[in-house]
Amino acid sequence: MKQKLHLWIEEYLFFPNNFQKIISFLLIPLTFIYMLIILTKRAMAKEIEFGIPVISIGNIIVGGSGKTPVTINLASKYEDVCVILRGYGRASKGLQIVSLRGKILLDVKSSGDEAMLLANSLPKATVIVSEDRVKAILKAKELACKIVFLDDGFSKYQISKFNILLRPKDEPTNIFCLPSGGYREPKSFYASADLELLEGRDFKRVITIKKDGKVCELPSRTLLLTAISKPKRLLEYLPKDIKMVSFPDHYTFTKEDISNIQEEYKDFSFLTTGKDLVKLKEFKIKNLYLMDLEIEISSNVDFSLLDEYLKSFEKEF
Repeated sequence: MKQKLHLWIEEYLFFPNNFQKIISFLLIPLTFIYMLIILTKRAMAKEIEFGIPVISIGNIIVGGSGKTPVTINLASKYEDVCVILRGYGRASKGLQIVSLRGKILLDVKSSGDEAMLLANSLPKATVIVSEDRVKAILKAKELACKIVFLDDGFSKYQISKFNILLRPKDEPTNIFCLPSGGYREPKSFYASADLELLEGRDFKRVITIKKDGKVCELPSRTLLLTAISKPKRLLEYLPKDIKMVSFPDHYTFTKEDISNIQEEYKDFSFLTTGKDLVKLKEFKIKNLYLMDLEIEISSNVDFSLLDEYLKSFEKEF
């Protein structure tokens, strides 16, 4: 039931059917109120300069657009990097240092799935989770980090930063902001980005199937088990007959969940994403395969504005 509900909500937000369109139109008065709040916050925000380059990897739709893998790709190119994110789904509160120059200091329940994936994927970086991004940036400076990457930081209008916005390959047919649609900010805000990266043109996802760190092929009877936003987008990279069990984004799997799934799919192998794997490791599922995702950025992307932004801070160091 939960699986059907969250898939229905995602369909409503992005690619609604006729019935869902009626609900969307009925909620437009609330959308106008939401947009007024967003525009007011943006107009009243006074940008804080930190004396350190801050690069935001964001989007303006609800859920995933590849922010985390793009952050990994870009952050891996620099030294003394700190990645800051809120840490959705974590059991902890406040500012927490997940990893310090590659040394992991928290478990996945305290860090959240995305933060742990970042910590594992960036072995020389520092990763911080915090609801207050300003405090986190100040902590990064205190730790002598030279560059900050904000995972999902576009809406933090009070922070002076270089904004990279990711645009999905398939634009939602529902163009409204919440709660009538899946946009968190008006679609016109793409124009305010310092750099816009469009999936399919500027970057693409490269999927490799692995087991125990080795590249392999999927068994014929495989179940995709995941708790990410818009899980159906994974199916285009997989065999057409694959089955899927999905949970809401950032869901914390329980022992009962895994036992029930293993009982229902006795003869199946299991496939999951890197973000899910950091949470599933504790269950020691023997026939578990990884859908390893990497981002390839086109050589045609012009990063000159980003280079100029970074050079403007050289005198600070």
